[in-house]
Amino acid sequence: MEAKRKPILFRCDGTREGGYEPLYQCLSFAAALQRRKRGTHFFSYLDPLSLAHNISRGNNDWAPAESPLGSDKDLTATIKEVRRLNAAAVVVCGDTATPDYFEELRATGTMVIAFDTKAGDVIPADLVVNPTLSVPKKAYRVSMGCQLLAGRKYALVRGLFRRQRTIRATEQPGAFRALVAFGDDDNTNQTLQRSQELLEIDRVEKLSIITRSHHPDFDELKEFAEENSSRVEIVTEAKEIMTRLVRGHFALTTGDTWSFEMSCVGIPQLLLPSHARHVANAKRMDDEGMATYLGEADKIDAKQLEEAVSILLDDPMERLTMSRCARNLVDGRGGDRIVNGMEIILHTPSRAVPMRARAA
Repeated sequence: MEAKRKPILFRCDGTREGGYEPLYQCLSFAAALQRRKRGTHFFSYLDPLSLAHNISRGNNDWAPAESPLGSDKDLTATIKEVRRLNAAAVVVCGDTATPDYFEELRATGTMVIAFDTKAGDVIPADLVVNPTLSVPKKAYRVSMGCQLLAGRKYALVRGLFRRQRTIRATEQPGAFRALVAFGDDDNTNQTLQRSQELLEIDRVEKLSIITRSHHPDFDELKEFAEENSSRVEIVTEAKEIMTRLVRGHFALTTGDTWSFEMSCVGIPQLLLPSHARHVANAKRMDDEGMATYLGEADKIDAKQLEEAVSILLDDPMERLTMSRCARNLVDGRGGDRIVNGMEIILHTPSRAVPMRARAA
């Protein structure tokens, strides 16, 4: 083992325009790296700046980026940060990074890891990761020497969900409790609308809304919960989320990273994707029996949602089957598998040769 292991640099942003999902995917991956004694540094453009607390709370170092991911100024600053840290690898997560951006990073001699869920252009990286089911492996075109990790085995699951996997081995008795978890990006404001619609369903006794404190409708959600305090609650802290996962009978999600985390626990799900990048993933989850895809969020009304909920609650065998399929397909070790792939590439003999020698 190395006496001192080089750190890993994460280049990802967290803004409402660009989305928060890339940032939180990197935080999950960083947690897996820390279990392997790798230092983790984030170089991120954040809005709001309070997100920096979430980064540091996970024992990560953070440096503010002055330009959004993919810009010319950002490339210069990122290369400077790579050299300052002498990073073993740089992880880039975001749709605005171009092939030229990756090429320049790779020219520094540092291993480049790209998170890509679209399979568009050929990415000149050492490792390409797709932690979702959105695109089949055969759709990717990778550069020479690049390795691809894609699919359910590489789903990123936070530790708080993995720890509840054993506890919620079977469905809990009692009144039906619904979980509303529309993930890190809810720009279409589905959380409040769907929570109000679920509250109108008599069979749903309790409603737990799992969200981030920086959700654009957070104040309205708090008012809604206070008005219906006997049936509705807002859950943001990890300790509170863990207890609600055990009690939940089904979840309303959007086919994003949170959906895989619910699958790891074994919670039956109804999927209402509101982003184009989540539609394909939601359909694949339905095909695998992990969840039920209702349709795109803007095309499903309150009556259709009520019918779907009633069918699910009337059929305990369907909920059991969905739970078993989800638990079998998502075991919560995706982050560790990605780390294994990274370490294998880092320790290949060819990477021990200096970049100048290889270029010659």
